[in-house]
Amino acid sequence: MDRLTEMEAFATVVDQGGFTDAAKKMGISKSAVSKHVSSLEARLGARLLNRTTRRVSPTEIGLAYYDRARRVLNDAGEADALVTSMQSAPSGLLRISVATDFGVNHLSPALSDFLKDFPDITVNMVLNNRYVELISEGFDMAVRIGELEDSTLRARKLTETTKRMIASPKYFETYGRPEKIDDLNDHKLLHYSNQSSGNVWKLTAPSGEKRQVRTAGWLSVNDGQSLLNAAISGLGIAYLPSFLYSDAMEKGLIEDAIPDLPLETQGIYAVYPPGRFTQPKVRAFIDFLVHAFADKGPNDW
Repeated sequence: MDRLTEMEAFATVVDQGGFTDAAKKMGISKSAVSKHVSSLEARLGARLLNRTTRRVSPTEIGLAYYDRARRVLNDAGEADALVTSMQSAPSGLLRISVATDFGVNHLSPALSDFLKDFPDITVNMVLNNRYVELISEGFDMAVRIGELEDSTLRARKLTETTKRMIASPKYFETYGRPEKIDDLNDHKLLHYSNQSSGNVWKLTAPSGEKRQVRTAGWLSVNDGQSLLNAAISGLGIAYLPSFLYSDAMEKGLIEDAIPDLPLETQGIYAVYPPGRFTQPKVRAFIDFLVHAFADKGPNDW
């Protein structure tokens, strides 16, 4: 007899507490279930069940075998589900969490092509600038920028972005241009108010030394595009990612504040819950993003 069927019959008898209910659960006769279990016991040379007229319960050996057998059966079920899911067309509701600046400027414009390619998928994209708990808040995946926090989430790198301190030519004409990191203490800085580290810029000196700038800002706002607009208008120096400022820099609206500093590079990742296999809709979207951003970053946006 088939080993997996013997295991299933035995485990189902334990789960259901008897042969009659196990037979109903498996959709076969009671005698067939009994034959499977007897065959398993004969093959193993051990009694796995205590049988009385009133109840059936596993022996000590049977209970140990049940724990391993149930894991094997669960793995087999997941393997079957994996093949089925990989062959099925991606469909259903896809909930995505994305940082506002990246979502508005780069993810939103790409969604139309994705939805045309996968008409059975419905996207709910939530734009916010906070760290969301994917599983507890019901998200299928998120796009995150920068160093990933330690977690059990799986991640796939999509591309990279750089960060620069930028300001308008008008600002530099009025207030001068800083030549080194310490000069920032005498300038008007524009801060991103949602950063967990507060108004702190982490910079790298030409020597490779890691520095932190804690100067109070002239303006704090929780939106990167607003910071860019403020920098363009001459209000101060902002520290922003290239995916946000690249067009403005190409048009000459802003300039690098201290060009001699090494560029800070950040990864852009798709993160999703752990599991033995990835849902087709999530896998399809991540594959789409990898292709969509293949020619982007770290400076080319």
